[in-house]
Amino acid sequence: MVAVHDEVPFSEFLHRPGAAAERLNVVRALRLRRRDADDLALIRADQMEREAVVVDFTARLLAGLVRTGSLDVVRRVLVDALPWVTFLPETDVDQLLSELVAVTQGAASLDNLTPIAVLLAQWRHTAEVYSDPTLLEILSREPEGDFGAVPPPADEER
Repeated sequence: MVAVHDEVPFSEFLHRPGAAAERLNVVRALRLRRRDADDLALIRADQMEREAVVVDFTARLLAGLVRTGSLDVVRRVLVDALPWVTFLPETDVDQLLSELVAVTQGAASLDNLTPIAVLLAQWRHTAEVYSDPTLLEILSREPEGDFGAVPPPADEER
């Protein structure tokens, strides 16, 4: 059985890159630990391509389910995938699904999953606000509500 991943100090990778590459025969990915920076991941190109195919398929499947009117089914299973959705109002769940379909399709077409992670983090934070009545009251206190986007600072302020 192939392990999911293994960790190797970045310095070891630099000194013995061939040995690190050989480890990819028994693990899916190598985490290259660095002291003063974010860790890196080393993965075989064919593995990366297979994962991109799965992400693209998943994005298309989700979009198809939503388009064909299976929204209730998607909404029901969404709670299994993202338990914090329980705290969102129904209208927000619909908006989340709409944004998730669009962002997932766009991200898959770019082979860049970061926009999906950002979207999910943003919605998770929204659910956190709704889950805490005190926090929700504080953030909802302004009579006008959300003041919208903040304009960029004037040139003289930069």
